[in-house]
Amino acid sequence: MQAVYQWIVAGEDAGAIEAHLSDSPGFELADRAHFSELLAGTIREATALREQIAAHLDRRVEDLSPVEHAVLLLGAYELVRHPEIPYRVVINEAVELAKTFGGTDGFKYVNGVLDRVASKVRSAELG
Repeated sequence: MQAVYQWIVAGEDAGAIEAHLSDSPGFELADRAHFSELLAGTIREATALREQIAAHLDRRVEDLSPVEHAVLLLGAYELVRHPEIPYRVVINEAVELAKTFGGTDGFKYVNGVLDRVASKVRSAELG
């Protein structure tokens, strides 16, 4: 999430962001291949992902806080491109990120938007 946030705020490319974050404490514990795929994929598909989430927003994407924006892009990417991860896990992880890094009630907003995205892209899983 921090890498996608950095991309939104600073406009750096994925390689520069990854190089910067790889020096962060604890990064050596991360699954680097998965991290790289999520970052590059989210950036590459940002336009389509914004279209996925925009349909469920009560404001323009540009009016989202950078934290909510990053969490929603990443969550939408996982919902669309990683069906092996249960949708509830994706949403729960996004909610926890929003609680940790976002505003007071931003996690509720993230939960609602990603739940609606999941109902569209994971309708079979939702039953």
